[in-house]
Amino acid sequence: MSRRLAVLAALLLLAGCGSRSDPTPPWLRPAEKPRDENYHGGPAATLRSYDANHDGTLTRDELVAGLKAEFAAHDSQHTGCLGSEQVGDINQARIAADQSAATPLIDWNRDGCIDYTEFSAAPYSLFDQLDRNGDGKITPQEFAPGGRGAEPRGRAGHRPEDSGGPTP
Repeated sequence: MSRRLAVLAALLLLAGCGSRSDPTPPWLRPAEKPRDENYHGGPAATLRSYDANHDGTLTRDELVAGLKAEFAAHDSQHTGCLGSEQVGDINQARIAADQSAATPLIDWNRDGCIDYTEFSAAPYSLFDQLDRNGDGKITPQEFAPGGRGAEPRGRAGHRPEDSGGPTP
């Protein structure tokens, strides 16, 4: 009987050793390659699509023109309002294209309509973050991760209505 218990205990001990997972978090395991947080170029890739002359520098004028044209193309009824079905289709397309870097449209004021201000809020905000020196354009250096451009600028004196951005 004691021999059976000894064998059973040994089997349980071996089974327990074989099923134990590595308690080290994945980001601390040197053998594993870290995942790419810059999927499809990251959020800046979306802004690059508005570079109309493809010179690598995005101006605020290019962004405004591109966003207005994109909104007009989606606003097939010309009401200044995108309905929930349209928004669902746009969000699905964005997720399919950009995965984790996608910026879905959200009806922030919950009025059942995505207007131009809500449609353009994320791109204008990202533009302001990347335009580190506040000159109204994002250069290739500012697009680079870690941005080798000037220090980020403050918001003092910035008026979105002057630049075509959403108003607060």
